[in-house]
Amino acid sequence: MPRPTSDQPSATPGAAAPNDLGDAMLNVRPWVDPIVDELGHDPRSHYVERYWLGVLGPSTTLLMRRLAQGFDTEPDGFTIHLADTARSLGLGTRAGRNTPFLRALDRCCQFGMARRHKDELEVRRRIPPLTRLHLTRLPESLQAEHHQWQDAALRPPGPDEMRRRARRLALGLYQLGEDTAVVEHQLHEWRFHPAMAHDAVRWAQARLTSDAGSPAA
Repeated sequence: MPRPTSDQPSATPGAAAPNDLGDAMLNVRPWVDPIVDELGHDPRSHYVERYWLGVLGPSTTLLMRRLAQGFDTEPDGFTIHLADTARSLGLGTRAGRNTPFLRALDRCCQFGMARRHKDELEVRRRIPPLTRLHLTRLPESLQAEHHQWQDAALRPPGPDEMRRRARRLALGLYQLGEDTAVVEHQLHEWRFHPAMAHDAVRWAQARLTSDAGSPAA
């Protein structure tokens, strides 16, 4: 995981670890992924509690929910005090790779909920659907329930839902720095009707223009 910012030594392999997390800080930034941001699930959703909880474990799920709350108020990222965050989740402040809080951070990366980037942790704002491999970790009853949920989710959406998806995907691509030609081409690749793709591009451009003209909070 990214090295915490602190005057105390960090818990890194081969180094003597402090007894607790002390004043270590960690910079958290959003992991921008237009597809998962559009199709994924809020970490506080019923889907995550029902299906991901048995895969991630309670501590990691709770940590993802806490980080989602942070993005609600600071969408561009924020800094957490590791010891305070660990205490607030009931995970204790002891340092070392096998302590509950640092294990929860490691599991976020292990299961693709977060990734290391220099001295920061990039965290998904939304959680993707379970993969087939992850699904096998659940009891058979939950696997069957998830299959039923998936069948319902894969039914063709109506035109209003398709338009909403196209617009959000177009906005996400612009936010990644893509130009209009690339955005419209990618929407075509994702099998959106050309007229709907064009509408999505115009909507996203208008949204970005409106946001740029809004006064800073």
